[in-house]
Amino acid sequence: MNARGDLFRIAFLIGLLALTCAEAAAAGRTWTTLENCTLISNRSNDGDSFHVRVKRREYIFRLYFVDAPETDASVPARVEEQAKYFGITQAQALQVGEAAKRFTNEKLAQPFTVQTRMEDALGRSSRPRFYALVQIGTADLGEQLVENGLARVHGTSAPRAAASGGSEEWNKLERLQAEAKRERIGGWGVSVNRTTVRSEKEGGKPYDEFGAFFHKAQSLAPPEKSQSVSRERPAKGAPGPVKFDVNTASLQDLQTIPGLGPILTERIVAARPFPTADALRKVKGIGDATYGKIRPWFK
Repeated sequence: MNARGDLFRIAFLIGLLALTCAEAAAAGRTWTTLENCTLISNRSNDGDSFHVRVKRREYIFRLYFVDAPETDASVPARVEEQAKYFGITQAQALQVGEAAKRFTNEKLAQPFTVQTRMEDALGRSSRPRFYALVQIGTADLGEQLVENGLARVHGTSAPRAAASGGSEEWNKLERLQAEAKRERIGGWGVSVNRTTVRSEKEGGKPYDEFGAFFHKAQSLAPPEKSQSVSRERPAKGAPGPVKFDVNTASLQDLQTIPGLGPILTERIVAARPFPTADALRKVKGIGDATYGKIRPWFK
């Protein structure tokens, strides 16, 4: 009995020592500033996590402080949690995630700066991922996502490289989130079709769509989807000039198709990939009548 107790105490002390060492290592990390970074197009990129090239090296960074909704239903529990936070359906949460991804793609279309302590952000890739702060000019990407209702204040925080601490930044983000919620934009306004309405905060200008403050020379579609997905809203009742790819069309695209509501679009996304669009017949809730109505909209 004493031997077993001694073993327990030894195991406890070893665990405590390991935890103390890990905390000390985290506290002792120094900040590294990486300038002239460029975004690498990758299917796994989303609003708060993305592949970055700095000179000839590639990194994966995950934003401190914020959490943008998922863009697919591969982790159902996480999508459910995010939807509950915003008070929306899971299909709507995925729609906000797509909007956040578009937002980040557009913002990072120009060179940007990364500040990181190379703190492990886990992730599902075999390549390591690190927490970071990202700046475009003088603007902070995490703050912009929260300000426009495209991310929640959530996750891991860290003291900034500057004098202000992590708690100060957290408080600022909570104020921005409260304002976005009041304005009913992004995830807070998806139920009233205000997913891509920006914050009123830029010089007191009136609300407008993303296209008004993104550079208009480029498509709003992520690079890997731009060749197959039309961003113009098709007229009701007839396919648009470019038909959708059943495996890459966003929730926002799918919901423009007559006959597809939030439940069916969520089921389509969850059932991907399809060998061809003909396999939509196998999705629960898509009968002959619905299939006949939606099939012409796909390649």
